[in-house]
Amino acid sequence: MYTFLLILLILDAVVLAVAVLLQSGKGGGLAASFGGASSSSDSLIGTRQAGNLLTKASWWCGGIFLGLAFILQIMSSRSAAPKSVLDKLAAPAAAPAAPAGGNRTAAPAAPLTQQAAPATPAAPASPDSSK
Repeated sequence: MYTFLLILLILDAVVLAVAVLLQSGKGGGLAASFGGASSSSDSLIGTRQAGNLLTKASWWCGGIFLGLAFILQIMSSRSAAPKSVLDKLAAPAAAPAAPAGGNRTAAPAAPLTQQAAPATPAAPASPDSSK
């Protein structure tokens, strides 16, 4: 779903750029605000023109772009499921590290799996074996 919306956002951005670049200039610009070519009260904001296809496409594409960007931002921040603090406790602990420095010539301790076999009592000597 995220990839589909991202592709829609890219296509919308291309259409928006084309619609904005194909529009004709409104005239005047910043120079009209400072007493340039036509300094009337209408030129401060610009004269009201009938919205043609490119103007409507620009507004719609701009709104769709903002909406998709907002949705994708929310989706990307909630992609990972919340993790529990208890999950960290269940993870196995790492093996203890060897002490730094210290005597390195000593033989390492025997692992716990090699325990000494239990001692068995010796059988008593039979009287016939001494002859």
